Amino acid sequence: MNRKRFITLAVLLALLVVIYSQRGTLVMTIMDRGMPTILAGDPAAELGDGLHIAVCGAGGPMPDPKRSGACLMIIAGENRIIVDSGSGGARNINRMRLGIGTIDAVLLTHFHSDHIDGLGEVATLRWASAANISPLPVIAPQGVETVVEGFNRSYNFDTQYRHDHHGDTVAPLSGKGMVAQPFPAPEGGESVIVWDQDDLKVTAFEVDHKPVTPAVGYRFDYRGRSLAISGDTIRSANLEHFSRDVDILFHEALNMEMINTMNKSAQSIGNPVIAKVAYDIVDYHTSPVDAAKSAAAAGAKHLALYHIVPPIIFPGQAAAFMAGVNQVYDGPTTLTEDGMIFSLPANSTAINTSNGF
Repeated sequence: MNRKRFITLAVLLALLVVIYSQRGTLVMTIMDRGMPTILAGDPAAELGDGLHIAVCGAGGPMPDPKRSGACLMIIAGENRIIVDSGSGGARNINRMRLGIGTIDAVLLTHFHSDHIDGLGEVATLRWASAANISPLPVIAPQGVETVVEGFNRSYNFDTQYRHDHHGDTVAPLSGKGMVAQPFPAPEGGESVIVWDQDDLKVTAFEVDHKPVTPAVGYRFDYRGRSLAISGDTIRSANLEHFSRDVDILFHEALNMEMINTMNKSAQSIGNPVIAKVAYDIVDYHTSPVDAAKSAAAAGAKHLALYHIVPPIIFPGQAAAFMAGVNQVYDGPTTLTEDGMIFSLPANSTAINTSNGF
């Protein structure tokens, strides 16, 4: 019996050695057989009819291992729209295989760098991954013309290189870059419909991110389902008004106590720049507790916190970040991470979650 076990073990070890020595060939064989299925797949279509929100960026401007720059992708029927385009968002959309080439438009909440610094990559990947023949619409308050013009000028060489190399099959010049679609920034109590197609209506409303102006949030309504996105803001009665009874409120969140700790630490080591930034940013963002109060005031059925500041990197930090939230809001709350997908089936009350990675 011992001899048989020894022989069996020796055979297994030999087999493992052979497999390990041929791992490169095996991987290439798996790729060869599996790549057609991967390339042909369309996870977005598999979500079904409803209002779906994919978190392509749950973080703020500070590096976070689980959260890229602010980016939310909305899928509703044939509509595919991105709200804000922070760094890393485009690559996360590709990781989730949600078809970056099918994006209809980008909506911007405001023009802070961490909300627009991924625009060039989104436009390029949308164009060159699906041979789009028209530029990417960028819808935002007036001022977006300057942003779009700057990106288009910066990418002039790149777009010409890609066309020269790949031709119209991949990179038709008619589809390069972006086109600005500005709208008048609404004032408090007012709203502007910025999208109304295929049963999806998107409404822009004012939020308070002073001294940054204009700054808006957006409400999406589709076949009996709804969501609102705050953008960057302090607690806003106007946001609460236009978010009334939404299924999900996506609200930015900055933990004031943690940022104050950063301020004190920066002062203690003699870093006036970080100390000043940490001191300044607390007065134009919303704490998790205040975001929860807004969700309660609006009657939102679910609160999803995004644009998380500071980064959540230490064990137990998430619990500290969320301290006090469940005392002011009795609905479910999610501290979002990249790759999360929230699905609101049409004409239903269900809120389903999944991971797109």
